[in-house]
Amino acid sequence: MTNVPTPVATVEAYHRAWTGGDVELALTYLSDSVVCAAPDPAITTKAHWREYLSRFVPMLTGAPELTRMTDGDRVALWYFPQTAVTDTTLASELFRVEDGRITDIRLCFDRLNYMPPPSA
Repeated sequence: MTNVPTPVATVEAYHRAWTGGDVELALTYLSDSVVCAAPDPAITTKAHWREYLSRFVPMLTGAPELTRMTDGDRVALWYFPQTAVTDTTLASELFRVEDGRITDIRLCFDRLNYMPPPSA
């Protein structure tokens, strides 16, 4: 019998990796056939997710967690991805985990809050 991590342990390791700046480590927690849904409809695959995280992670200054919920193979996280533009925008992610790998990610956040403020 193999030692498969719990869904919440998998999601925690993934989240810790990317918020710590290690995109490649974060991607090791994703299934090769992961399905992604994000505010940007072009982000649907693991390759797209790599591109997205690789652009976003360098802007990240913090990501304090607000809370999490688990229900079997589903884990939800709410946290505040902080950048130079915002430190109060709430993000939520719903994950499905199978056999120790994330197979589905549903990300929600207000993209407008990450835009630079309008110049006067």
